[in-house]
Amino acid sequence: MSSAVEIYKKKTPKSAKIFERSKKYHVNGVSHNIRFFKPYPFVTKSAKGKYVTDVDGNKYTDYWMGHWSLILGHAAPPVASLVKKQLPSCWMHGTVNEMTVLFSDVIQNAVPVAEKIRYVSTGTEATMYAVRTARAVTGKKIIAKIDGGWHGYTTDLLKSVNWPFEQSESLGLTDESHIISIPYNDLEKSIQILESVKEDLAGVIIEPVLGGAGCIPATKEYLTGIQEFVHRHNALFLLDEIVTGFRFSFGCLYPSMNLDPDIVTLGKIVGGGFPIGVICGKKEIMEVSDTSMHSKSDRAYIGGGTFSANPMTMTSGRAMLQFLKKNPKVYKKIGKLGQIARQELARVFDGKVVTTGMGSLFMTHFLADGVTEIKNASDAARCNTELLHRYHFEMIARDGIFFLPGKLGAISNAHNESDIRKLVQATSRFSSTM
Repeated sequence: MSSAVEIYKKKTPKSAKIFERSKKYHVNGVSHNIRFFKPYPFVTKSAKGKYVTDVDGNKYTDYWMGHWSLILGHAAPPVASLVKKQLPSCWMHGTVNEMTVLFSDVIQNAVPVAEKIRYVSTGTEATMYAVRTARAVTGKKIIAKIDGGWHGYTTDLLKSVNWPFEQSESLGLTDESHIISIPYNDLEKSIQILESVKEDLAGVIIEPVLGGAGCIPATKEYLTGIQEFVHRHNALFLLDEIVTGFRFSFGCLYPSMNLDPDIVTLGKIVGGGFPIGVICGKKEIMEVSDTSMHSKSDRAYIGGGTFSANPMTMTSGRAMLQFLKKNPKVYKKIGKLGQIARQELARVFDGKVVTTGMGSLFMTHFLADGVTEIKNASDAARCNTELLHRYHFEMIARDGIFFLPGKLGAISNAHNESDIRKLVQATSRFSSTM
């Protein structure tokens, strides 16, 4: 039987040729490190619904879904129709527009902490400004993040992302001493670490579901305990809901846990497929950036960018959220599909894996190195990640099912139960070859 690599190369000759040209212009041939996989990534020509189609005409059922941002699927009609309507009226003008006001009204009604809002163009910018705000408001310097926590490429948070969570993630970084890292879902050890820096602690930033580090939900007790410590020591509790915001229900995840964050960052789904980052916060905190209230010496510069709050993103984002608000059944459907996927994948692998996630997000971890459960990024990193990459690539090559190798899967409203059955069948074939 032909190897998966041989099959893939035979199916994707045009992609191979175009990617060779891409390497001439782009570092490693890509503009985002994680988009590369061996022997080369296919080149997408189009996407619609649950499918992406490459330049060779191969169609893949997509579980990557635009970095998990496309909860309705690719080119979703409810979003596309309003975007097409807006386009003739101008797609960029760099001034205040009513679309922003209309969009913010939707977000503020859905996200209680969004008393004041600033828009940027990426999630990286949103978390960068959240950290800056925490330091500005508290007058302190240290920010704590989670081992394995990913908040974009901002210099302020590019630390302890990859195992073993001890080394610097990049050259060119300065002032890393003001970033510390704590273990997810281990409240006792986290508090011990935070105690050692409490006098200069500006804030803690946490994902309620650890996304890139393993699709691992935090326990309510962990988040509540961290929040209580942070507020008791006059620091800010920052929740990064860029992945989780509007993913499991209409709004954020934190209200279901009775949390009281000071700032929440949003992105992905709320942009409707267009570039976005959102910093939402309590009024008294966000107003540290108000130039009408503060002089240059006592304010923080938050937000600002050529494409911030551009009319196309504001239109697409509002279209997305309005549809989700009117159609809550979307969450019930995709949540059920996610539950089926987690249960069935665990069944097929019969004790060889742990499947993590919640709602419409799921990830498979091949157990190794004595790991029996996945509570944090350390557990996930000690699993057999090479086998996970092989599993995902085999499905790309043999079955036309696309996960970005090594990453979690996201189910959209365009998927259905037959897609999950096909995923399970492909997984069963792979399991039989292990």
